[in-house]
Amino acid sequence: MKLKAVLFDLGGTLVYTPEISEIMKRMLEAKGILRSVEEINKAREEAETRIGGYKDLADLREEFWIKWNTEILKSIGIQKDLEILATYIFESWWDYAEARLYPEVTKVLQKLKERILKLGVITNGLKSDIDKLLPQVGLTDTFDVVVVIDSVGKMKPDKDIFLHALKKLNVKPHEALFIGDRIEEDYNGAKNAGIKALLIDRENKIEENIDKIQSLEEIFEKLDMQ
Repeated sequence: MKLKAVLFDLGGTLVYTPEISEIMKRMLEAKGILRSVEEINKAREEAETRIGGYKDLADLREEFWIKWNTEILKSIGIQKDLEILATYIFESWWDYAEARLYPEVTKVLQKLKERILKLGVITNGLKSDIDKLLPQVGLTDTFDVVVVIDSVGKMKPDKDIFLHALKKLNVKPHEALFIGDRIEEDYNGAKNAGIKALLIDRENKIEENIDKIQSLEEIFEKLDMQ
């Protein structure tokens, strides 16, 4: 069956941002709070252990990130105005993230459109994230569908979030290709939904025997082999 749609993860696949701890360091500095990346990394690990990872994100959504930020702030010794500062970090995150497209993204998306393929994004971000991020990187009107946690109340690798995107596009699983940078959430999640998947491994660090690429430009080699 002919391919009809190409779907992408967002962060790490189409969009580059610095490490989370580096962004948070910048935000704290803007408030006169000086902490090292190492201190924030350690605080993140402690906070995620207390919270239990990201399992509650789909249910709590914005509240989850404020809680997450609060726990990190506690771990780096901040006690005053915790909720205000945690909310500021959540609401202003994309003002400090310096998000940008990977160099080949614009060209690749244009070439895919020229092949009359439907394009989509499936991300474990929230609608509030996408509303800020896509305009920043010039992708506001690029995709035929953008599926976020809010869309179905679930996260990758749950197959329902992938199937929701396909339903919106009126495309069957075997007619779609998904590209992402995480094995469990992206590659395995798409495969479990019956979608052909590619893992983008830009630094060639992943040794697992899976179908992967180092640049999005390699998509066309894969498509032409079909």
